[in-house]
Amino acid sequence: MTSTLVTGIGELTTWEPERPVRHDAAIVFDGGAVTWVGDATDAPAADERIDAEGAAAVPGFVDSHSHLMFAGDRADEFEARMEGRRYEAGGIRRTVRLTREADDVTLLFRARSLIDEMRRQGTTTVEIKSGYGLTVHDEERALRLARELTSETTFLGAHVVPDEFADDPDAYVDLVTGPMLDACAPFARWIDVFCETGAFTVEQSRRVLEAGAARGLGLRVHAGQLGESDGVRLAVELGAASIDHGTFLSDADVETLAGSQTVATLLPGVEFSTRQPYPSGRRLLDAGVAVAIASDCNPGSSFTSSIPFCIALAVREMGMTPREALHAATAGGARALRRDDVGHLRVGATGGLVLLDAPSATHLAYRPGVPLVRRVVG
Repeated sequence: MTSTLVTGIGELTTWEPERPVRHDAAIVFDGGAVTWVGDATDAPAADERIDAEGAAAVPGFVDSHSHLMFAGDRADEFEARMEGRRYEAGGIRRTVRLTREADDVTLLFRARSLIDEMRRQGTTTVEIKSGYGLTVHDEERALRLARELTSETTFLGAHVVPDEFADDPDAYVDLVTGPMLDACAPFARWIDVFCETGAFTVEQSRRVLEAGAARGLGLRVHAGQLGESDGVRLAVELGAASIDHGTFLSDADVETLAGSQTVATLLPGVEFSTRQPYPSGRRLLDAGVAVAIASDCNPGSSFTSSIPFCIALAVREMGMTPREALHAATAGGARALRRDDVGHLRVGATGGLVLLDAPSATHLAYRPGVPLVRRVVG
């Protein structure tokens, strides 16, 4: 294996407990993992040498929430929302129809293209959900294809109730927790449910999550996107790794999260695209809640693959400092996936390094929309 030394780093964010940010630093990768980190003057020899020329470097971003297995787009819905229409969950069914009609090559090509976009913007770890098939065959193939791209795959058969079950949603839950789960579990690490008005009730969500847990899948929950509900309480009760969205959280929800191991994953691209109010990251952090930031890349409510854009939104609209937002997009995302090998640059990390065309990581928020990622290493 070839070792790589990156030296001359003006500002290196490692998230080491005793020294989370280093200056005039260097780092060595070997076989994709960090093997040494320290002062540039003490750097060991390596097979390859990269001079950062004083630039900043950060851990590879961890995008813990995305929906990349889909066909088509919904640009017309976005335009309509910008003209004043309220966001509703029903548009998902349109993507379901288009995804069912697409072949495997089309779906995989779109997902690979989006992952390439993410990589160019510094994302090195990504979670991918199913949820646009909603039949046994289509959910299984979405996860089978997603597994070719990432180990972080999530079964989201409980995204919405498809049209063919509109008159009997409980029968659809029977399908999700039975034959669909049987087909999908071999290709999934996680199970998720959209616990919202217009999607699944708390009781239906419990059935889905408990069935997934019985099959050894980790738990994730879409909650608090369209209004307050008991989804947060359910997620914490069942030990879910994260609740995602959290746009509408009661004081009791925040208190419940603060006393748990469940991460609040904020998705600022959704609020940007839907014109819903931004949740307060400041409120959550001040209460002691662990926070992550993810893209929620999907064709309906957040068609962005850019974590730097989401960091800028979190700083400008959610009350987070640039350093807090960076932590949420790296170490926070890793915690939401219950990973200790990504989201940092301590010895043993495998999530790669992002070299920026900037002297400080603050520029990720300070220069929104600017392509600051010079190179991804590791």
